[in-house]
Amino acid sequence: MPHPLVPVPTPETQQFWDGCNEGILRINRCTTCDDAFFPPSPICPRCSSTDVEFFDASGDATLYSYTIQQKPLDLWDTEGPRSVALVKLAEGPMLTSSIVNCEQTPEVLRLDMALRATFTSFADTTVLCFEPAEHQ
Repeated sequence: MPHPLVPVPTPETQQFWDGCNEGILRINRCTTCDDAFFPPSPICPRCSSTDVEFFDASGDATLYSYTIQQKPLDLWDTEGPRSVALVKLAEGPMLTSSIVNCEQTPEVLRLDMALRATFTSFADTTVLCFEPAEHQ
């Protein structure tokens, strides 16, 4: 049995996880009201339509809020602090992720900073994270 924090794809989320494995951020969009949303769902949270599809998002985002864990979960296979962040995608949805490839300090993790999607190993899977856009 996998650790309870290791994601397990479902039919509704499989395309998102396949995208992570391919290095592509895939989220849902409603074809009725054109709203982009996350997490994946077969029903639009804005208008309740079932006419939804996955699309490849830009991967561009901004840092909305964060906290720094001084002792991250062992599954991250990392020493030292690690952020847990609320990220706003350029397409509109907000999601929880982690900021990587930078120091985990308030001096570096600035609110509204430009971010870019990146993908990293977590246990036996690949997960979505973000890094400062200037690292690109």
